[in-house]
Amino acid sequence: MDSSEISLEAVSSISRIAAEDWDACANPASPPDTIGGLDKLASRDPAAVSCARSASRYNPFVSHAFLSALEESGSACARTGWGPRHLVARLRDTIVGIVPCYLKSHSRGEYVFDRGWADAFERAGGRYYPKLQVSVPFTPATGPRLLVRENADQERIRSVLANGLVALCELSEASSVHVTFAREAEWQHLAGHRFLQRTDQQFHWHNRDYQNFDDFLATLNSRHRKAIKRERRDAVANGITIHALTGSDITEEAWDAFFDFYMETGSRKWGRPYLTRTFFSLIGESMPEDVLLVMARRSGRWIAGAINFIGADTLFGRNWGAVEHHPFLHFEVCYYQAIDFAIARGLKTVEAGAQGEHKIARGYLPQNTYSAHYIADPGLRRAISDYLKRERAFVAEAARELTEAGPFRKTGDEET
Repeated sequence: MDSSEISLEAVSSISRIAAEDWDACANPASPPDTIGGLDKLASRDPAAVSCARSASRYNPFVSHAFLSALEESGSACARTGWGPRHLVARLRDTIVGIVPCYLKSHSRGEYVFDRGWADAFERAGGRYYPKLQVSVPFTPATGPRLLVRENADQERIRSVLANGLVALCELSEASSVHVTFAREAEWQHLAGHRFLQRTDQQFHWHNRDYQNFDDFLATLNSRHRKAIKRERRDAVANGITIHALTGSDITEEAWDAFFDFYMETGSRKWGRPYLTRTFFSLIGESMPEDVLLVMARRSGRWIAGAINFIGADTLFGRNWGAVEHHPFLHFEVCYYQAIDFAIARGLKTVEAGAQGEHKIARGYLPQNTYSAHYIADPGLRRAISDYLKRERAFVAEAARELTEAGPFRKTGDEET
């Protein structure tokens, strides 16, 4: 296939791309009637949902349903500083590749921090914004970024998309392109197209074919095992009950309560939460089987909750909030319930979101994340390249030390 046969276009709304075309690139191995959510399949055979996911590398965040909900709800749009510039590759009349891309006027909601780069460049007389951001807005979760249709020439189209991002950077008069939370193979591919490589770390839990939570606890040393048992007991000591809701069990009443939690906690953490109330209703309609809402209830009302999204083999923890604060309730709702659900569903990994070394004591270990950065200005590029070499070494050493400090039993540890 000659790359000259491929045309590229940047579109200003995901609504300009049919869901079937988008999802054929984003989650190409998904069965046709699971595209954009698994609700149709679940209504006929709930057990088939897990089979459908495991047959693919299904990632809910790059689905048309999720990204469309962000735009339609006003969460990710030009007004909020996330102007869609999705790059679309066509071979004749067929869409063969897509990059979810946004023209940004700030660096908020990304979780890979470049404000220091922006400040330094602007102090030197440069203009850092606008920039192009290839990511899922407000979502620090690893997933595909160069989306290619299954039967297309994968390597060639990824190269066309990577070169297209560089060209779009120039046409947009942007300072840079940032591809964040990419899969490692994409990260390596982009390095061959003048993108600088950056690493960071999160904390993920890995399922070693556990049959239940006690199996997981048995792999921990005595001190951590006892601490987790105490935390789980104390979390529900005040008459609190925990409810794991998926699909049609998630009512608008539950969404109302969760949004209150999200706003209360988000306002304290960020000053202005990113997601609108409409966003949650939209995903509840379009992808209910992809959502796990863990809610805590006391004295007849919801008091806390966490939202998770279900992928092919991964449970992605996202937002948490509460209107009452009880010891260890955050750990129970966000971490331990996620482990319970992953074991029950046979999921291999729980990604618990950004940052948080406190997760190590709960069985979540360091995991590299990858981002790639094209910097147009040669001087800024040299400075960032030097910085990233040192940063990658620091991240690798920190991961080694934190893994050593993990809660798992070492060979020769005595059982108590």
